[in-house]
Amino acid sequence: MKDLRTGQVAITTQNHGFGVDADTLPGNVEVTHVNLNDFTLEGIAHRELPLFSVQFHPEACPGPHDTAYLFDRFIRMVEDCRA
Repeated sequence: MKDLRTGQVAITTQNHGFGVDADTLPGNVEVTHVNLNDFTLEGIAHRELPLFSVQFHPEACPGPHDTAYLFDRFIRMVEDCRA
């Protein structure tokens, strides 16, 4: 998986039963992550609202902290909204 915002690559645990077609996303949603094996969409974020989602298991990554930054991002978003 590649984070398109940072260029960071991580090995992630997948469980694809379906995929989101990036061409169907509204203009206020951006693709943030892609799978480097099959180029499926792996993450999205809203351009205006504090919302994001990933289509892999960040808590089950092979490396102990490969995608921990997603949890940090979520906590910062909650703190920013609360402030």
